[in-house]
Amino acid sequence: MIINIRPIFLTVGILLTTLGVAMLLPTIADLVVGNEDWEVFAFTGTITTLIGVGLYSGAQGTRELLSTREAFIMTSVAWLVLSLFGAIPYLLSGVVPTFTDAVFESMSAITTTGSTVITGLDNAPPGILLWRGIQQWLGGLGIIVMAVAVLPMLQVGGMQLFKVEAFDTAEKIMPRARQISGSLTLVFIVITLMCILAYLFAGMSFLDATVHGMTTVATGGFSTKDASMGYFDGHLVDVIAIFFMILGSIPFILYVQAYQGRPSKLWRNSQVKAFLTVLGFLTMVAWLMHPGPGPEGDPYLPIVQAAFNVTSIVTGTGYANADYGTWAPGSTTFFFCIMFIGGCAGSTSCGIKIFRFQVMFEAIKQHLSKIFYPNGIFVMRFNGNIIEDQVASAVMNFFAVYFMIFGIIAILLNLTGLDFLTAMSAAGTSISNVGPGLGPLIGPSSTFQELNDPAKWILTAAMLVGRLELFTVLVIFMPRFWRA
Repeated sequence: MIINIRPIFLTVGILLTTLGVAMLLPTIADLVVGNEDWEVFAFTGTITTLIGVGLYSGAQGTRELLSTREAFIMTSVAWLVLSLFGAIPYLLSGVVPTFTDAVFESMSAITTTGSTVITGLDNAPPGILLWRGIQQWLGGLGIIVMAVAVLPMLQVGGMQLFKVEAFDTAEKIMPRARQISGSLTLVFIVITLMCILAYLFAGMSFLDATVHGMTTVATGGFSTKDASMGYFDGHLVDVIAIFFMILGSIPFILYVQAYQGRPSKLWRNSQVKAFLTVLGFLTMVAWLMHPGPGPEGDPYLPIVQAAFNVTSIVTGTGYANADYGTWAPGSTTFFFCIMFIGGCAGSTSCGIKIFRFQVMFEAIKQHLSKIFYPNGIFVMRFNGNIIEDQVASAVMNFFAVYFMIFGIIAILLNLTGLDFLTAMSAAGTSISNVGPGLGPLIGPSSTFQELNDPAKWILTAAMLVGRLELFTVLVIFMPRFWRA
């Protein structure tokens, strides 16, 4: 089997150059306040940019078309390389003590997971805080483009449902990515700016508003404060976050279509309606679990905190404004279960995703109908279109593999010495790219700093596998993939 690595180098070179140029912003932020970390970002940004330009220049003149096999390799390699180069500032600045912690933090950022090993965020240099936000923002944008341009072509976990017929072959992945990335990026920027302005209006400082604006729309969850969103006292900030977390969890291609004069695509989409319905129902359940108005007697506190934390966990953002694990008996189980759901396909959200639950429901409904009416003909549909059997099969396989990998990760974490609750919630939050776990060690009011190094490396790998929809990474480890 012959694999042409030049188009892979071309793509990775472009992405590394973008990452290196992005380091200019934290460089400026540290320079403004006189923090010496500006040298770290200036050095790392220069090296990253030079390597990126070198890869791009060396691959010039090659064909830009990727085969399906090359697209699988390119996707995994790109996210791994970006996380490794993105880890350098954390290590050189001394904000984390080890290479393991630096890679963990960077992988958590670029995959928009939001788990962190950094403590003392309230007093951290502005460059580091801004860099964490930039990484999540770039990771959110990257996953949108990948979900629309790459995964449907690779037929990963039922994502072929979202294939655009104008680009019907895997060899057109790169031209397609170029055509759609511009409009998606513009929409992403506009929504991010709107979020930043809203946070500024709510009273956040410019740095806080900028970082939270990027991490909210990217549904990443990194904050500038150890207390996360709980630091900002007031319901206005929570409501703004809820609104933009939801916007970030809706397919961004629908925003593009609305801008092009087809707004009905947005409110008629069955996946969006199902997502909002699920959020509403789960918020009501969490509201019933809430302990009440609190010592200040705030009547709005229960519903706002319920809506905020449910939206944060379901969308995979990972913000917290309360220790929801202590709300009521069963609240820990409730929030553990909803972390797997995820938002819509084609958004910055992660997890299993709403459309797969819709397909599973259609498959179950069809099966039950055939039991009662053996001679009947029952057609599965998604968003008004017929679901082919191979798509339903791909979705069912995804569910099976998803929970199999979750179980393996949990067992491995338990073998490293973690207790049952910590191992289970860490496995769930990493593969679903949510952020906080449950329990006193990695709960919403804690960090992952105290975990041992083997556990951190397991979680780092799990974040990558979960973000890239499992099969994109797993298929590379199959001998048949290399022999075909």
